Amino acid sequence: MTLRSSVHPSGRFIHGLHKPAYQVANLREHDFLAPLGSLPDGTPHLNSANFPAGTVEVPQADWIYEIANPLPFRGATFICSSWAATRAADPASIRLPEPPAVSMHQALQRICPSRKPEEREAQFKALPASVLLTLAATSTDPQDLILLARLCCDFVPGERGEPAGLQYEKNDQGRLQPRIRNHDLFETLVNNFHLPDAYKRAMVLRPGVQGGSEIVGEFSQPGSHSFEYLRRNSYIPWGHYAANMADDAVRYRTADLTRTDMRGLRHLYYQRTYLRLAEQLLLPLPQARRALAEKELEELRQRILLALARQDTGALSFNSTLWGWNFGFDFAASGYRLHASHQQIHQQFALLPREVPAWHTGEDAAGEPLPAYGCGDLVADFSERYKEKTGKAFFATYLAAIRGNRRMDGLKTGNDSLIVHEDGKVLLFVPKAQTSQWELQIMTVGEVGNVLEADAETRASLDRALLIGQQILARLGARLVTSIEFAKRIDNPDADQRLLYALLPKLPHSMGAFSEAQLRWINGHFPEDFAAACRLTLPEVLARIGE
Repeated sequence: MTLRSSVHPSGRFIHGLHKPAYQVANLREHDFLAPLGSLPDGTPHLNSANFPAGTVEVPQADWIYEIANPLPFRGATFICSSWAATRAADPASIRLPEPPAVSMHQALQRICPSRKPEEREAQFKALPASVLLTLAATSTDPQDLILLARLCCDFVPGERGEPAGLQYEKNDQGRLQPRIRNHDLFETLVNNFHLPDAYKRAMVLRPGVQGGSEIVGEFSQPGSHSFEYLRRNSYIPWGHYAANMADDAVRYRTADLTRTDMRGLRHLYYQRTYLRLAEQLLLPLPQARRALAEKELEELRQRILLALARQDTGALSFNSTLWGWNFGFDFAASGYRLHASHQQIHQQFALLPREVPAWHTGEDAAGEPLPAYGCGDLVADFSERYKEKTGKAFFATYLAAIRGNRRMDGLKTGNDSLIVHEDGKVLLFVPKAQTSQWELQIMTVGEVGNVLEADAETRASLDRALLIGQQILARLGARLVTSIEFAKRIDNPDADQRLLYALLPKLPHSMGAFSEAQLRWINGHFPEDFAAACRLTLPEVLARIGE
């Protein structure tokens, strides 16, 4: 098959297997022998292994599995057999340890005992900036974090000593802004789960403290509360929206997220999407200043589908959804932000235009408009090519391959399945070629390519699978997870393209380098063993969400 996909038209996965054996001509002129140290008995340990006399023989290197991604624009995954064999013997070992407790107060108390708060504050002020940043990111001691908060900004005191708000001042443009002395320290600190909630609210969570973004939606039920913010001047053209957990429903960990929380965040996404589509189609709109009930949401969706069936395909100038979720924050002491903008759980979404005017630099609009970009278009393009080349519908074939999966190493471990969870509407599974070492994906089983085609039951299944997937990753130790949606254009008639979500954790020792920049994804386990590790945590997750 000329297409670079691991999904064979027969409904099976195919992969490559490298069995390297080779010679290397030795072109070195000189030896640079030197002692590296000594053995326990005092014998010198030399670096002679680094300086062979002649040709280097590699009779058998580690076998390497090469798996083209089912969607070839996402590259290929390479699995080292020796690394993966260790994990295959014990899938439960695929997890990260809990981060250790950190307290500078306790450390300083051991080094130089003091009972006076002012002395401790002076000691903190004497610490290098990089140490303060590290503490802001890693300390689990609220005393450390409160002291750091008071070092980086000024508070309005509350009646009980807790902060009631921030001190404001005018900047050079005459605009009011919080008085923050160290922005990197401030941003890192407010993303630390262990900072007391009263400080989180005053510093970053209360509506308005991060700026004037309007709140244009709300979901509120007992124990759960979320806001929908409009981001006007967005890096996403035409603005985007952010569904944030509210300041009275603090959620810094996905393990703390409830089913109602997830339903609320996603409800704001569905509601805004359907409303904007209805506006384009000139449909009667629901009454303003209130959230739609689930029944109203479903009725609005069906009216949109009926209107689209009656109108020309060009009726929608904005015809594709964008949805994403940056979970987790980290800031290195070297000054590199490692992930995301804010830890309080939030999701972003927008509608994307069909096309964008074409321009030449310094001139008026030139020629035909350009197609506007959406990552789901890459899926649609490949799906179309797959059908042309093979005569088979890609997603139907892909689903067959997932359900009939077999291990690449041929071992009879009992762990053959890639599926972690399914409910008849969606699959939560490990992709055969993971682009993150712990990647999970969610895919609709039926012919549902975007959220407009998803009925109420399918939407509930998607929301539940997202919650289950995120909480599984949290229990395995993932603390930084990017999640994205690959959606079919609203007016694309291809019934085969499925709505697809990718959950992409970043792991401490694989943040991405030159291999990943080439879309070569390096993995230390077989996907079947990661699926087994996920299934081991599934009972805990289901118990947590009340199932």
